Amino acid sequence: MRDKILELWPEIEWIDDQELREKVISCWEYAVEKSPLSPEDLRNIPFSLLIKDCKVSFMNHKRTTVHLAVEMAKIMKQNFGDEININMDSLIAGAILMDVGKLLEYEITEGELRISSAGTVLRHPFSGVAIADRFGISPEIQHIIATHSKEGDIGKRTVESTIAHHADFVSFESFIH
Repeated sequence: MRDKILELWPEIEWIDDQELREKVISCWEYAVEKSPLSPEDLRNIPFSLLIKDCKVSFMNHKRTTVHLAVEMAKIMKQNFGDEININMDSLIAGAILMDVGKLLEYEITEGELRISSAGTVLRHPFSGVAIADRFGISPEIQHIIATHSKEGDIGKRTVESTIAHHADFVSFESFIH
């Protein structure tokens, strides 16, 4: 399973901290094992059920979000210098893990992607935090997972969460017409 996760997520190698990298891999392995979705499904299913006839795959959206977040952070660090502190490992891990809970929120029934019964009562930011906590992911990264979606609109986001949130929504809202 590890090899399949690394095929899905070559960006995991961008995480400098080897222990964190292993924890991120473990989160994804666990989610795939508990999910009705296979790694191949993730390459094919639409990234959102909220967009009619969405042709962009889950993995295309997710990887784009990680790339956007990293590039935004690099530009911010370049332009703001010491005035801003961005933990790149936390940002990358959080962006990679933001939607890991969707593997429990979604199911395929009769060839159609749907919200699972668990997903109707527990959205992916919550199940994603539970998965991350299970593998010892830090509260700072759990915060990114918890606040990346609308659930985070009522609280204060960290710099890393703000960047990941906006990268996600740039890659999402661009398809809403």
